[in-house]
Formats: sequence, C-alpha cells, structure tokens
Amino acid sequence: MTTTTPDWAARFSERMTRVRASEIRELLKLLDQPDILSFAGGIPHPELFPTERIQAAYDAILTDPKLAAQALQYSVSEGYLPLRQWIGERMTRDGMPCGPENIMLTAGSQQALDLLGKLFLSRGDTVMVARPTYLGALQAFNGYEPTYLDLPDTALAGDGLDATARERATGALGYFVPDFANPTGQSLTLAEREALLDLAGDLDMTLIEDAAYRELRFSGEALPTLLSLDIARSGAIEAARTLFCGTLSKTLSPALRIGWVCGPRAVIEKLVLLKQGADLHVSTVNQMVAHRAVSEGYEQHLGRLRAAYGSNARVILDALERHMPAGVTWSRPRGGMFVWVWLPEGLDGKVVLERALAEERVAFVPGEPFFAEVPAANALRLSYSLPTDAQIEDGVARLARLIARMG
Repeated sequence: MTTTTPDWAARFSERMTRVRASEIRELLKLLDQPDILSFAGGIPHPELFPTERIQAAYDAILTDPKLAAQALQYSVSEGYLPLRQWIGERMTRDGMPCGPENIMLTAGSQQALDLLGKLFLSRGDTVMVARPTYLGALQAFNGYEPTYLDLPDTALAGDGLDATARERATGALGYFVPDFANPTGQSLTLAEREALLDLAGDLDMTLIEDAAYRELRFSGEALPTLLSLDIARSGAIEAARTLFCGTLSKTLSPALRIGWVCGPRAVIEKLVLLKQGADLHVSTVNQMVAHRAVSEGYEQHLGRLRAAYGSNARVILDALERHMPAGVTWSRPRGGMFVWVWLPEGLDGKVVLERALAEERVAFVPGEPFFAEVPAANALRLSYSLPTDAQIEDGVARLARLIARMG
C-alpha cells in the first residue's frame, strides 16, 4: 500500500487565503522575554483584575449544590438571563433603551464581530471602516471575503463621498469604534457621530459600533453612543440600524470571555442561530461569575481602572513631548489604552520595529496592518496599559533615540 502525506494547503478553502496571523498576537510572545520593554500588547494590567471578587463568586457558586449544577451545565445560547438583564439596564441608563431580548452574550466581543460578519457579509460585499481601524475586526471579517472601503478623513466634515465611493457604500456594512479607538486612541466628536448616522441613513448602511473601550474614559465628558443617537432618531431600538458590541474583557477580565451584541430582535434571533452552530453558548459558570462580580461595586472598580490608565496616559504623552524628534506626531487620548504615532514620511514602522528590537529592546505594533484599503507604513501603535512610569519613560526615550538616528 502506498501512502502519501496530504497536501493540506491544497485542501483548504479558498477563503483561507484571506486569513493571516495577527501581528499583535505574534508580538505578545515577546512579553516572555524579560529584557524587552514592550508597548505592544493592548491588554489590561493584571493588577487591576478584581481577583478576590471573582474568586469569591466562583466559591459561592461552586459550593452551592444547586448553583453548581446550573453553572456546570449546558445553557441557552442567548446567555445567562440575569447578566443580560444587568447589561440591558446599564445600556438603558446610557441612553439605549433595550431589554434582555435585544442582547446576546458572546465569547468576548471578538466573537460578536465574527458572527456579525457571518450574518451580513457575502463574498464581495463592502465593509466601510475608519483609517486606520481595529486589526481584529479585519481578521473577523476577512474569512467572509469582503472588500473594504476607507471612510475618507473629510467625509464626516461635510465633504461626503464621491460618486464611486457612494456606489460602493450603498447597503454596506460599516464598522467603527467611536470611543478611544484601537489603534489610535481617538474618539469621534458629537458632530462626527451625527454625520456618520446621516451617511448611514442616506446610504442604507448597517452600522457596527464597537464600544470595547467606552468605559475607560479618564478625562473629558462622555458622548452619546451611536446607538443612543440612532434610537433618538428612529424612536426605538427595533427601528435602529446600529448594532452595539460591548465587552467585560477590558474592565473585568479577558479570560472570562464575556461580550455581547445589542440590537433589534430580528438580528439577535439570527445571531442566536449562528451562536448555536459555533459553540452553543458562553461558559455558564463564567457568565454567572461575571454577573456576581459586576452586581456590586462595579462603578468603584471602573474608577480604579480609569485612574490607573489615565495616569499612564499622562506619563507617556509627557515623555513623547520631551523625547520625540521633530516630524513625529501622536494622538492625545482621553480614554482607552493606546497612543497612535505618525512617523516622518519615508520611515516604515516595520523596519523601525526590527531595529527597535535589535538595538533598543523595545517592542510596539507597526501601523500598516491596521489599514484595510490604502495602507500607510509610517505609523505605529503604543500601548500604555502595562508598563510602569519608569518603563514608559525609558522606553519612549529609547524609541525616540532610534527614530532620530533613522531620520
């Protein structure tokens, strides 16, 4: 009998040609090298996890026979009802009146993006995104083989879209992070949010609002969500065109894998069917633990997060101001975990990264992978969520020295 090793690459579906490794996930491996000073991973600081509260929740649930039997069993695909009720009440207070029937829990908001891509995208459909945009969203959508359309920088300032872009955007799916976006840390102004809704209504676009960092505002006034503005216009969530993606990963714990989608029931019902085919439901015990962990003291916990990340942001912005050479510019976030840095023309972020690792032992994420349609190489993303003040100061100084040498 003759046996041959299968040519696996030839057997994969055509869509796998669109799937690429995450540059961020690869860079996270650098965190295991003790001499690397990393601004790469945009992940919560472990010292800010409410570990004791989470431990107490697990203990209370698993030592109660009735609760343990529920927690360790299969559950409904929509998600744990008390947690959906808590989310619905919180969203209602934030100007988005909704009920648990409008909410489905997901394995982090990343799964929400994947399921929304599966629900709305066929091969060749258009996805409109900011420039740059969240790399994880592109990875979630790529498997459904869309084309991308960058939202022009001036489109929300009254200039609109040209005829070609309008034709491509009509009926498209739009994906945006209005608050403290990954990777830029920037937010849409109220006027820009209204203009985006005007554009979506004019072109009959479906909007996905990714609110992963909304709770991490550490300065400035909170602005209404796209969904709240949409509901104010349309009269009810059932008439809205905006689908809201939230998560507890940035505020409670990424490992619990608790995210959600909020939208009209017609959308949620279809997502539930897709969720059943994907993984049946989010871990029951984790949903129950999350509900206990947020039911009391959550606002105080958020205050602690905001103070910590706000302090780190001030340190990195001050260090950038003092150390970076002429020609380098950066965003000034009021929330979230990221600063976006524009390098002088001619510098490639990937090349800078290679030399930064070799010469200065500093890591960051180069900017090019965050661009969906028209790439830009002269940018990079710095995350300030993990380093200490001293590490931020030292790392920015090292990076600035390298950029000055390369310039």
